[in-house]
Amino acid sequence: MARYPAIEPYDAGLLDVGDGQQLYWETCGNPDGRPALVVHGGPGSGCTPGVRRLFDPDRCRIVLFDQRGCGRSRPHASEPVGDLSVNTTGHLVADMERLREHLGIDGWLLFGGSWGSTLSLAYAVHHPDRVSAAVLMAITTGRHAEVDWVASGVGRFFPAARERQLAALPEDERDGDTAAAYAALLADPDPDVHTPAARAWCDWEDAIIQLGDDTPPDPRYEDPRFRLAFARLVTHYFANRLFLDDGELLTGAAGLGHVPAVLVHGELDLQAPLDNAWQLHRAWPGSELVVIPFGGHGTGFAGMDEAIVEALDRFAG
Repeated sequence: MARYPAIEPYDAGLLDVGDGQQLYWETCGNPDGRPALVVHGGPGSGCTPGVRRLFDPDRCRIVLFDQRGCGRSRPHASEPVGDLSVNTTGHLVADMERLREHLGIDGWLLFGGSWGSTLSLAYAVHHPDRVSAAVLMAITTGRHAEVDWVASGVGRFFPAARERQLAALPEDERDGDTAAAYAALLADPDPDVHTPAARAWCDWEDAIIQLGDDTPPDPRYEDPRFRLAFARLVTHYFANRLFLDDGELLTGAAGLGHVPAVLVHGELDLQAPLDNAWQLHRAWPGSELVVIPFGGHGTGFAGMDEAIVEALDRFAG
C-alpha cells in the first residue's frame, strides 16, 4: 500500500463564515508539521477519511474541510431551506482564506482532485502568497468546454448512459443545457421531482468514471441525503459555468511561477481528458506533469497513489 496508516483528527470544529453558513473542519497529523489543505472534489463530495492517509502524519499538519452545503457543513444542500445563491467559487475561495486565518496558518500546501484541483487553482491565483506548493490530480481548470464535456459531451463514450441521462429530463429540455435542466429539477421542492432527478444525475456521474469492469460504483450514491446534495451542488455550479470566466484560471496560472506544483493525471481519464492537465502544465511555470499510464479519473489506479504520495512527501520537507 502506498498510503500511510489510518489516523484520526486531533481537533475539529465548525467555522462561521457568514451567510448563515458553518464549515466543518478537522486537523490531523503533527500540529507542528507542514500545513497542508485538502480541497475535496464534487462540487459537493465532502472530505473523506481515506485522503488523510496520503500525507506523512509525522511531517504534516493535515487540514480537511467540507465546502459549503455538503458533508458536515451546515446547512446541508439536501435541505429545502438551503440557499445556493451564497454558494459560488468566490464564496469557497473566501472560506478557505478565512479557515487559514482561523487556524493561524501563514501558508499551506494544497492538495485537490477534479473539482478540488479547480478550486485549489482558483485559491492559488487569488492568494498566491499563501500557497507554498500544490499537488493536483485529475485536473480540471474551469474552462467552459470542460463543464460541457462532463455534463454531456463525454456521452459519446457512454451512449447508453447519455440516453438514460436525457430520458430523465422533460422532452423539451433534452436539446438544451443538460446541467441547467437538471438544476431546475433539483431545485424543485417536490420530492417526486427532485428525488428521481438526483438518482439519474448520480447514475450519470457513476457511468462516466468507468474504465471497464474494474471501477466499482460509488457507494455514497446510495445515501439519499448525499445523492440530493451532491446532484444539486454539481448542477448548480455547472449551470453557472463554475462562476468563472472562460479560461481565467489558466491565464492566472502564469503568475504562479514561484509556487512549485506536481500535476498527476490518468492517461485514460475520460471525465477529465489529459488535455486539461497539459494546458495547465503549459500555463504554470515550473509545474511538473506526471501522467499515469492507463489511469482513469481519481485514485485507485496503479501508480496513482504512489505518484501523489511521492509528491506530497517531497513538499512535506
